Amino acid sequence: MLSPHIDAVLDDVSLDRRLADATPDIRALITTVLDGGTLGIDDAVRLLETEGADVLAVIAAADAVRKADVGDDVTYVVNRNVNFTNVCFVGCRFCAFKRQRWEPDAYNQSVEAILAKVQEAVDRGATEICMQGGINPEMPPFTYRDILIAIKQAFPAIHMHAFSPMEIMYGARRTSMSHEEYLSMLKGHGLGTIPGTAAEILDDDVREILSHKKVTVQTWIDIITTAHRLGIPSTATIMYGHVENTRHVAAHLRLIRDLQSETGGFTEFVPLRFIHTNTEMHRDGLVDDPPPKGMYDLRMYACTRLLLRGSIDNVQTSWVKINHELAQVSLLSGCNDFGGTLMEESISREAGADAGEYTPVDEIQRLIRGVGRRPVERTTLYRKLESSEESPTRASATDADGTGGRSGSREVFARAHSVC
Repeated sequence: MLSPHIDAVLDDVSLDRRLADATPDIRALITTVLDGGTLGIDDAVRLLETEGADVLAVIAAADAVRKADVGDDVTYVVNRNVNFTNVCFVGCRFCAFKRQRWEPDAYNQSVEAILAKVQEAVDRGATEICMQGGINPEMPPFTYRDILIAIKQAFPAIHMHAFSPMEIMYGARRTSMSHEEYLSMLKGHGLGTIPGTAAEILDDDVREILSHKKVTVQTWIDIITTAHRLGIPSTATIMYGHVENTRHVAAHLRLIRDLQSETGGFTEFVPLRFIHTNTEMHRDGLVDDPPPKGMYDLRMYACTRLLLRGSIDNVQTSWVKINHELAQVSLLSGCNDFGGTLMEESISREAGADAGEYTPVDEIQRLIRGVGRRPVERTTLYRKLESSEESPTRASATDADGTGGRSGSREVFARAHSVC
């Protein structure tokens, strides 16, 4: 259920009016961003704590910045998540997806099962496979490489967006390779981009509460910057709404901005609301019920747009975390990307998310048009796939990303081959 102030975002009120209604200090901070300036951490905290007329001004400004910087197109990607194992020893207290290997519902999907899921995704027009799983202590050392080989042999055009920094760290450790050697190997076998997940909050004190075995902040940075240096772009994320405070969030965003200035390798930023319902943290009383979905989330999206202005252009909403209705409103709060179709999403669902696992293209387009914006399919690296393009151009559009893919105007078939 949306918070009672959400309707105010839908009111037809000009930015000038919103700024006039804001307090002078918040108006001054917003004006700094509108004029092309950046804010320090203390000022970012003030934006992140706005309420009432001030938060409405922040949201209106974020929407104006979005329009000025990226226009009125709202992009989306046709993709499929493949969560290929839920066996995990890490023990993140915010995760309800993990299973110990002896639990009856623990699973490890075979290569054949993974390929069948990829084929189903391709049949639905997918250009991207997003692959992440648990950290299985019994997996063979080169499992991630071998999965890539199998998929790219069968579907050479599909873009592989796979393996979080936590998985990269573990894979490198299991193979006795450096992060650079390991990422280079995966890239050589078809890895296109990596998810910037396992970030949660990039503060080691917070991470110790969330999961003391999780990749440290410095290791996350090392893996991400190494990937970018090798020509492997990534997304960037934040998980909000648990034990963090606004200063943690502000520092996280500043770190992401600084890394982008160094590498230029982030394709998008994705705020991810913590889903608490079935998690150990909630059962143990470490977190209370979060604020209702609504202004709390829109403020996060809006502040992200303002605080990352000039650094990361693409801000992605997360319908699977906040539901379709609020994701639609977030398009008026700074977001310009609707994310993906997903087709499968086990991690949020296990934690208690109730938005479903699959949003068809026609529903995504309906939601985007419902707020007066133009839906445009994109590749993983944000090349727009215009519906007016001829089939040969559109069919090779994701190949121009340098890592392959597919578009809906051409089928991608599996090659006949033997899978080891």
